[in-house]
Amino acid sequence: MNNFLLRYSLCVLIILLLGVVAESMGQTATPREMILWPNGVPSAKGALDEDKPTLTLHLAPAAKANGAAVVICPGGGYRNLSMDKEGHDVAAWLNTIGVTGIVLKYRLGPRYQHPAMLDDVQRAIRTVRMNADEWNIDPNRIGVMGFSAGGHLASSAGTHFVPGKKSANDPVERVHSQPDFMILCYPVISLTSSWTHKGSRQNLLGTALGTTLEDKMSSEKAVTAETPPAFIVTQSNDKAVPPQNSVAMYLALHRAGVPAELHIYEHHESHGFGLARSHPILSSWPQRCADWMNGRGILTKK
Repeated sequence: MNNFLLRYSLCVLIILLLGVVAESMGQTATPREMILWPNGVPSAKGALDEDKPTLTLHLAPAAKANGAAVVICPGGGYRNLSMDKEGHDVAAWLNTIGVTGIVLKYRLGPRYQHPAMLDDVQRAIRTVRMNADEWNIDPNRIGVMGFSAGGHLASSAGTHFVPGKKSANDPVERVHSQPDFMILCYPVISLTSSWTHKGSRQNLLGTALGTTLEDKMSSEKAVTAETPPAFIVTQSNDKAVPPQNSVAMYLALHRAGVPAELHIYEHHESHGFGLARSHPILSSWPQRCADWMNGRGILTKK
């Protein structure tokens, strides 16, 4: 019996020690999901899961955290969401470079159209900024990242932001929604050109197609000197979302004097390659992105 107790005590001690070691090595905390609009979603069409936008918080490990954070908008043509490949997997990668990743589940067409999606991403950025102290985040290093249609939403956040309302009852609305930087991955940008992604345009605008909203929500036409710096990555033979989208955004940023970096990979993989872990060439883009972030001081712990 005494031997059993001794072995049991040793096992408990080993488990506790392993936990301490894991924490010291900077293992990531369990992701936490939260409701984006806890007091009711504006213009909600029901109470189903698709009517309830959420944020999933992937806090950077304490040993690596540098204070930067990124709101991630997965792609899916404004009709579906690639939550793992272009959401949680990306947040896990951001954690490895000390950045907190926050995955946004936003509302989708055809059930919702603009401005529901923009409302969600603006709310997401404001929520992160409002919780900056609690989440160990620098409120001046909060970026937005998006893939494909999510890239359009991210670029919309960077070109259509709202100021904080100091008198608002909701503390989230007291802070502004402007991201401090953008990461746009094979993004949909233009809604008016021949090389737009028609499905994304249809799902976003619905019955508003052919109106001035097409121009207003074409991100390359909405860039100003106040638009945040951007890292853009795409590939040359993307048939779903042609690289002209990325080029148009880069040129618009350049004309406005906004710092931007554009990578167009010649090497082909299907649209929606995410982190492209299995591709010998495309898989280098996350490191290029990290280099850009580091060069801009985004990864520097303050």
